[in-house]
Amino acid sequence: MTESLSYRASDDRYTSPPDGWFRRCGRSGLHLPAISLGCWHNFGGAGTSSNRIESEAEFHENCRRMLFAAFDHGVTHFDLANNYGPPPGEAESRVGRILREDFGAYRDELIISTKAGHRMWPGPYGEFGSRKSLLASLDQSLKRMGLDYVDIYYSHRPDPDTPWEETLGALDQAVRSGKALYAGISSYSGAQTGSALLAAERHRLTRPIIHQPSYHMLNRRIETDLLPVTRSQGLGVIAFCPLAQGLLTGKYLDGVPDDSRAALREGFLRRHQITEEKLKAIRALADLARQRGQSLAQFALQWTLRDPAVTSALIGASRPSQIEENVMALSTSPLTSEELASIDTILAGVPA
Repeated sequence: MTESLSYRASDDRYTSPPDGWFRRCGRSGLHLPAISLGCWHNFGGAGTSSNRIESEAEFHENCRRMLFAAFDHGVTHFDLANNYGPPPGEAESRVGRILREDFGAYRDELIISTKAGHRMWPGPYGEFGSRKSLLASLDQSLKRMGLDYVDIYYSHRPDPDTPWEETLGALDQAVRSGKALYAGISSYSGAQTGSALLAAERHRLTRPIIHQPSYHMLNRRIETDLLPVTRSQGLGVIAFCPLAQGLLTGKYLDGVPDDSRAALREGFLRRHQITEEKLKAIRALADLARQRGQSLAQFALQWTLRDPAVTSALIGASRPSQIEENVMALSTSPLTSEELASIDTILAGVPA
């Protein structure tokens, strides 16, 4: 990449974040920021994101400003996947363009990750975890982003029909070829994670250093299933959807706004999922956040990061101001045992 002429990063990007901002990823040598930026829906095609920006020029400028705001505040990790968009692949193409045009001087300060495993192209090789699928997809991703390598390459989901040694062998080849620096896995259960690590050890394959599961106040399943495995095996954890697709931002307390994910035609959050039972709990959490002088989003992120086993929280954003708010999540005092107990009481009656 050529040196950037249009963007100069803040000189305070490593001094303004709070103490403990960079956290070691398991037992690896890699450090990740406490808050990382996911480049999914809001980095695809113009008009497809929750902010409803139809103009390609305006949409692209907003994406640039989000990446600038993130990096200026110490967010050094941008996370992608082959199918992120919509349309699939567009997020990688857009972020790759911004990296080439604006971040050329900063590539070695950035952690860029991508994944493969969900449906990407027709036929039997366009999804899951075969060597053919994972390695072909990685080559496509590198071409879209204009990169020689990614820092982390993930198996995006477990493949029920492919042996662990083939999936892990493909990640191993990606690392040994220099196309990825580290390997990761995503959405594997605790048992599947243990099996994958055992296969890597048995076949002397590159060991994944990080797991990316869904984790937030309304979905705590990994606490009993996955985290005991990642702790014992020394894997880092980066939690995706820590704000529950926006439910934990306070955006939905009075209904479904037009500029929200639940109002989009595509995505995982639907209007019928925003029940009064959940809203009652979220309003109570918002009250606790106000008592601490935090937004609900900051409060939820601080809760997600309370356990040292969680290396980073992976946020999404539709505008720079959301990033600037969220990176302040660790700027207040840690949650007390009384506050954690209150949170547990509020969440006790909410179905996962």
